[in-house]
Amino acid sequence: MSKFTALGEAGAALLGGTLATETALGGGSLSEIVRIRLADGRDAVVKGGGRPEVEARMLRAIADTGAPAPAVLAVGDGVLAIEALDAGGSMSQAWPQIGAMLATLHTAKDSRSGWDDDYAFARVAIENRWTQSWPAFWGERRLLVNVPHVGVDLARRLEALAQSLPDRLPELAAPSLLHGDLWGGNVLVSRGGAVSFIDPACYYGHGEVDIAMLNMFDTPPRAFYDAYGTLEPGFDERQPIYRLWPALVHLRLFGSGYRGLVERLLSEAGV
Repeated sequence: MSKFTALGEAGAALLGGTLATETALGGGSLSEIVRIRLADGRDAVVKGGGRPEVEARMLRAIADTGAPAPAVLAVGDGVLAIEALDAGGSMSQAWPQIGAMLATLHTAKDSRSGWDDDYAFARVAIENRWTQSWPAFWGERRLLVNVPHVGVDLARRLEALAQSLPDRLPELAAPSLLHGDLWGGNVLVSRGGAVSFIDPACYYGHGEVDIAMLNMFDTPPRAFYDAYGTLEPGFDERQPIYRLWPALVHLRLFGSGYRGLVERLLSEAGV
């Protein structure tokens, strides 16, 4: 019997090598992730589950902006092999770099909101169909899709909020490329302070969405905002609206422990 997992073996085969060592990596609550070393000395991170061909396109799109992302090494049936990066540094020392690189990512623009492919966080679908109106995209693709899954009271509040979005969110002439799931666990920091964005769920939209996600579990300091650049008027009022989507995803994936967060954000949004 092999001492390696099927995922490690699949990654090695995808890279055309022989597996020498394998280490399970943390943070893969929605997919299996291992770091492998091949007999010829090459290292890679191998992910299973999800839609690896879509994630590969997202990583390449991030890198094409000049923002940092691991290189895609190979994509196979249910398997993605990417560059293995050093992650021995601390986010607390890297906030200016994170702000500057996020601003770089957001320089990539489209004329519409959305993405070519739908995506998913485990069983929670991410609908990305292109839309000309940003308030309509956020209301339909990020809020109302949750109505069948959250109970009558929350559903009514989400419907009321979605109806008000044309007066609360801007129409974007040139939506920005978003990471789409930019919490602290998806920012790698090397010992030298270099940052890299991993595990994307990309689409084009309002750059404030990525900042809202960063604020879900971390508190970016002033140095982050100074490096990112000027924020638009109304930023603070929009933040609870943008944090609602990841909160709703957590409620659906991990249960009622996140209901209080959803309710609080709805109250902060005034509904």
